[in-house]
Amino acid sequence: MFLGSITTLAWLVKPVIGYIIDNFFNKKIWIFIALGIDILLVLLLGLQQLPIILLVTILLITSTDAAFRDVAVDGIMCVEGKAYNLTGKIQSVQWMSISVAGLITGILGGYLAEKWGYRGGFLCLIPVYILVGITAYFYQETVAAAGKPKTAFLSDLKQLFANKKLLIVGLFIFLYKYSPSFGTPLFFIQRDTFKWGKVWIGGLSSIGTVFEISGALLYYKFSQKIKIKKWLFISVFLGAVTSLSYLYYTPATAVIYNVAYSLIGMFIFLMVMDFMARNTVKGLEATSFALLCSISNLALTASNLSGAFLLPIVGLKWLIGVSALTSFLCLPLISKIE
Repeated sequence: MFLGSITTLAWLVKPVIGYIIDNFFNKKIWIFIALGIDILLVLLLGLQQLPIILLVTILLITSTDAAFRDVAVDGIMCVEGKAYNLTGKIQSVQWMSISVAGLITGILGGYLAEKWGYRGGFLCLIPVYILVGITAYFYQETVAAAGKPKTAFLSDLKQLFANKKLLIVGLFIFLYKYSPSFGTPLFFIQRDTFKWGKVWIGGLSSIGTVFEISGALLYYKFSQKIKIKKWLFISVFLGAVTSLSYLYYTPATAVIYNVAYSLIGMFIFLMVMDFMARNTVKGLEATSFALLCSISNLALTASNLSGAFLLPIVGLKWLIGVSALTSFLCLPLISKIE
């Protein structure tokens, strides 16, 4: 767990990465730079037996490269999406792709790890990176890049943190996403009470991913038709109801919840991401979107920590009730967002 946390450190400073991408070169060049470094490092990982310190260091660098690619692609999504009112559709395609890739990675990655070991698995990433690079090469920006350094660092900070609209959106996102988590206790119920095995739990997760893809398809179809502010309001009550439903948790309802909430959850998740993308700051799209994503991640971390703190004090049933009630904390801010 400790080594895993080290390799993902770069994802905690995504707003800094976003600022670099917004102000130096352009988003497409940063994708190429990250891919080039990744190919060299993966080649080294695949051909050399490395000590653990070097292995972790290289994995940290490749994780940082992945964060740069992620932020650059999100920046493109914000710029192009806002220009043509397509932020929702683009993000639907993004998350459908991620979900499908996750399924393929889970199945193929496990096979490669078992048959070829981790070194062979890393070498198999090289053609994937090359294919991504070819795809990026053919991308042509239809909106002028805001990238080049035009303003001083302090001016950009002021543009971000003195932006009342962005601050309200950030606070709303934190309160919207925050509720004490109770997901881990449910996993132990599945294992210890339902006596489910690892294969069935993993299979159920894969089924959930399929329905997440269906949710992304639905949002792709309806993203330009729905009124986000109205549906954010509805989703608050829907979130409270879904939390309370876990008070009745049986093997049958566990499967039903997994299927239904995977579909609904992805639809709502994309709606929130779409809302965030539409409220990014012009010229600092990668930075402001990464900032809002970091606030969202901070809320999820706070949810996990508060859930872990409250569970032994109040028990699972009361924790579920508290989680449902905290869903309403963001309601006063809905009237203030545009």
